[in-house]
Amino acid sequence: MIDPLLIDLPDTIETERLTLRTPRTGDGAQLLPALEEALPQLRRFLASLPWVAGEQTPDSAERWCRNAQANFHGRKDLPFLIFERASGQLLGACGLHRTVWETPRTEVGYWIRSSRAGQGFVTEAVKGLCNYAFMQIGAVRVELIVDEDNLASRRVADLAGFRLEGTLRNERRAPDGTLRNTCAYARFPTPQY
Repeated sequence: MIDPLLIDLPDTIETERLTLRTPRTGDGAQLLPALEEALPQLRRFLASLPWVAGEQTPDSAERWCRNAQANFHGRKDLPFLIFERASGQLLGACGLHRTVWETPRTEVGYWIRSSRAGQGFVTEAVKGLCNYAFMQIGAVRVELIVDEDNLASRRVADLAGFRLEGTLRNERRAPDGTLRNTCAYARFPTPQY
Protein backbone atom coordinates (compact mmCIF):
# COMPACT_ATOMS: atom_id res chain seq x y z
CA MET A 1 0.00 0.00 0.00
CA ILE A 2 1.21 3.50 -0.85
CA ASP A 3 1.37 5.93 2.05
CA PRO A 4 -1.68 8.22 1.54
CA LEU A 5 0.49 11.25 2.34
CA LEU A 6 2.50 10.49 -0.81
CA ILE A 7 -0.55 10.44 -3.09
CA ASP A 8 -0.86 13.70 -5.02
CA LEU A 9 -4.56 14.51 -4.83
CA PRO A 10 -6.08 17.46 -6.69
CA ASP A 11 -7.78 19.92 -4.34
CA THR A 12 -10.41 20.86 -6.93
CA ILE A 13 -13.04 18.88 -8.83
CA GLU A 14 -14.89 20.45 -11.78
CA THR A 15 -18.31 19.22 -12.91
CA GLU A 16 -20.73 20.69 -15.43
CA ARG A 17 -22.18 23.28 -13.04
CA LEU A 18 -19.99 23.02 -9.95
CA THR A 19 -16.53 23.55 -8.58
CA LEU A 20 -15.72 21.40 -5.56
CA ARG A 21 -12.61 22.56 -3.74
CA THR A 22 -11.00 21.93 -0.41
CA PRO A 23 -11.74 24.51 2.27
CA ARG A 24 -9.18 27.24 2.82
CA THR A 25 -8.34 29.75 5.49
CA GLY A 26 -10.91 32.54 5.22
CA ASP A 27 -13.75 30.38 3.81
CA GLY A 28 -15.65 30.45 7.11
CA ALA A 29 -17.36 33.73 6.20
CA GLN A 30 -18.94 32.09 3.13
CA LEU A 31 -19.59 28.79 4.85
CA LEU A 32 -21.58 30.13 7.80
CA PRO A 33 -24.60 31.54 5.88
CA ALA A 34 -24.92 28.35 3.83
CA LEU A 35 -24.70 26.21 6.95
CA GLU A 36 -27.18 28.36 8.89
CA GLU A 37 -29.66 28.02 6.03
CA ALA A 38 -29.24 24.22 5.99
CA LEU A 39 -29.41 23.70 9.77
CA PRO A 40 -33.16 23.04 10.11
CA GLN A 41 -32.93 20.19 7.61
CA LEU A 42 -29.61 18.88 8.95
CA ARG A 43 -30.84 18.87 12.53
CA ARG A 44 -33.63 16.45 11.59
CA PHE A 45 -30.94 13.75 11.45
CA LEU A 46 -28.73 14.45 14.45
CA ALA A 47 -27.94 10.77 14.90
CA SER A 48 -26.05 10.99 11.61
CA LEU A 49 -24.74 14.54 12.00
CA PRO A 50 -24.13 15.27 15.69
CA TRP A 51 -21.79 18.18 14.90
CA VAL A 52 -24.70 20.36 13.68
CA ALA A 53 -26.35 20.35 17.13
CA GLY A 54 -23.94 22.96 18.47
CA GLU A 55 -24.13 26.70 17.97
CA GLN A 56 -22.72 27.78 14.62
CA THR A 57 -20.66 30.98 14.79
CA PRO A 58 -18.15 32.81 12.57
CA ASP A 59 -15.35 31.31 14.65
CA SER A 60 -16.75 27.75 14.49
CA ALA A 61 -17.19 28.02 10.70
CA GLU A 62 -13.64 29.30 10.23
CA ARG A 63 -12.32 26.62 12.60
CA TRP A 64 -14.14 23.97 10.55
CA CYS A 65 -12.56 25.26 7.33
CA ARG A 66 -9.05 25.32 8.76
CA ASN A 67 -9.44 21.89 10.32
CA ALA A 68 -10.88 20.53 7.05
CA GLN A 69 -7.91 21.94 5.13
CA ALA A 70 -5.47 20.30 7.56
CA ASN A 71 -7.35 16.99 7.39
CA PHE A 72 -7.19 17.01 3.58
CA HIS A 73 -3.43 17.58 3.60
CA GLY A 74 -3.00 14.87 6.27
CA ARG A 75 -5.29 12.51 4.29
CA LYS A 76 -7.45 12.03 7.40
CA ASP A 77 -10.55 13.28 5.57
CA LEU A 78 -11.17 14.61 2.05
CA PRO A 79 -13.64 17.50 2.46
CA PHE A 80 -14.77 19.86 -0.31
CA LEU A 81 -16.91 22.98 -0.47
CA ILE A 82 -19.51 23.08 -3.25
CA PHE A 83 -19.56 26.24 -5.37
CA GLU A 84 -21.92 27.00 -8.25
CA ARG A 85 -19.70 27.89 -11.19
CA ALA A 86 -22.14 30.40 -12.72
CA SER A 87 -22.64 32.51 -9.59
CA GLY A 88 -19.68 31.57 -7.39
CA GLN A 89 -22.13 30.98 -4.52
CA LEU A 90 -21.13 28.48 -1.85
CA LEU A 91 -23.93 25.91 -1.93
CA GLY A 92 -22.79 23.46 0.74
CA ALA A 93 -20.13 20.90 1.50
CA CYS A 94 -19.34 17.32 0.58
CA GLY A 95 -16.47 14.94 0.94
CA LEU A 96 -14.97 11.51 1.15
CA HIS A 97 -14.88 10.35 4.75
CA ARG A 98 -13.62 7.42 6.83
CA THR A 99 -11.35 6.29 4.00
CA VAL A 100 -9.74 2.91 4.53
CA TRP A 101 -6.58 3.38 2.48
CA GLU A 102 -5.58 -0.29 2.60
CA THR A 103 -8.62 -1.36 0.56
CA PRO A 104 -9.17 1.51 -0.53
CA ARG A 105 -12.79 2.31 0.22
CA THR A 106 -14.45 5.51 1.37
CA GLU A 107 -17.78 7.05 2.32
CA VAL A 108 -19.41 10.04 0.65
CA GLY A 109 -21.21 12.71 2.67
CA TYR A 110 -22.86 16.01 1.74
CA TRP A 111 -25.25 18.82 2.63
CA ILE A 112 -26.63 21.81 0.72
CA ARG A 113 -28.24 25.11 1.64
CA SER A 114 -32.03 24.73 1.62
CA SER A 115 -32.75 27.35 -1.06
CA ARG A 116 -30.67 25.39 -3.59
CA ALA A 117 -31.92 21.88 -2.74
CA GLY A 118 -33.85 19.94 -5.36
CA GLN A 119 -31.89 21.35 -8.32
CA GLY A 120 -29.61 18.36 -8.86
CA PHE A 121 -26.51 19.99 -7.38
CA VAL A 122 -25.98 17.34 -4.69
CA THR A 123 -26.35 14.48 -7.16
CA GLU A 124 -23.85 16.18 -9.47
CA ALA A 125 -21.41 16.73 -6.59
CA VAL A 126 -21.74 13.10 -5.44
CA LYS A 127 -21.09 11.79 -8.96
CA GLY A 128 -18.02 14.04 -9.15
CA LEU A 129 -16.79 12.76 -5.78
CA CYS A 130 -17.28 9.14 -6.87
CA ASN A 131 -15.28 9.72 -10.05
CA TYR A 132 -12.57 11.36 -7.94
CA ALA A 133 -12.56 8.41 -5.52
CA PHE A 134 -12.25 5.87 -8.32
CA MET A 135 -9.71 7.78 -10.42
CA GLN A 136 -7.57 9.56 -7.81
CA ILE A 137 -7.46 7.19 -4.83
CA GLY A 138 -8.25 3.96 -6.68
CA ALA A 139 -11.29 3.24 -4.53
CA VAL A 140 -12.90 -0.12 -5.10
CA ARG A 141 -15.98 0.86 -3.08
CA VAL A 142 -17.74 4.11 -2.22
CA GLU A 143 -20.36 3.94 0.51
CA LEU A 144 -23.27 6.27 1.23
CA ILE A 145 -24.74 5.83 4.71
CA VAL A 146 -28.03 7.58 5.44
CA ASP A 147 -30.86 7.64 7.97
CA GLU A 148 -33.76 5.56 6.68
CA ASP A 149 -36.12 8.56 6.97
CA ASN A 150 -33.83 10.91 5.01
CA LEU A 151 -35.72 10.47 1.75
CA ALA A 152 -33.92 13.31 -0.06
CA SER A 153 -30.52 11.70 0.56
CA ARG A 154 -31.83 8.29 -0.39
CA ARG A 155 -33.00 9.79 -3.70
CA VAL A 156 -29.50 11.22 -4.25
CA ALA A 157 -28.07 7.73 -3.70
CA ASP A 158 -30.40 6.29 -6.33
CA LEU A 159 -29.75 9.08 -8.86
CA ALA A 160 -25.98 8.89 -8.35
CA GLY A 161 -25.85 5.17 -9.18
CA PHE A 162 -25.64 3.66 -5.69
CA ARG A 163 -27.35 0.41 -4.77
CA LEU A 164 -29.02 -0.24 -1.44
CA GLU A 165 -27.13 -3.10 0.22
CA GLY A 166 -29.20 -3.22 3.36
CA THR A 167 -30.96 -1.47 6.20
CA LEU A 168 -29.37 -1.69 9.61
CA ARG A 169 -32.12 -1.77 12.21
CA ASN A 170 -31.64 0.10 15.49
CA GLU A 171 -28.15 1.00 14.32
CA ARG A 172 -27.79 4.24 16.29
CA ARG A 173 -29.55 6.49 18.76
CA ALA A 174 -30.58 10.05 18.09
CA PRO A 175 -29.78 12.60 20.81
CA ASP A 176 -33.39 12.33 21.99
CA GLY A 177 -32.82 8.62 22.67
CA THR A 178 -34.90 7.24 19.80
CA LEU A 179 -33.45 4.36 17.84
CA ARG A 180 -32.68 5.03 14.18
CA ASN A 181 -32.41 2.73 11.19
CA THR A 182 -29.59 3.31 8.73
CA CYS A 183 -29.53 2.51 5.02
CA ALA A 184 -26.20 1.37 3.58
CA TYR A 185 -25.63 2.08 -0.11
CA ALA A 186 -22.56 1.33 -2.21
CA ARG A 187 -21.19 2.15 -5.63
CA PHE A 188 -18.29 0.50 -7.45
CA PRO A 189 -15.95 1.51 -10.28
CA THR A 190 -17.67 -1.04 -12.51
CA PRO A 191 -21.21 -2.40 -12.14
CA GLN A 192 -21.32 -5.16 -9.51
CA TYR A 193 -24.98 -6.09 -9.67
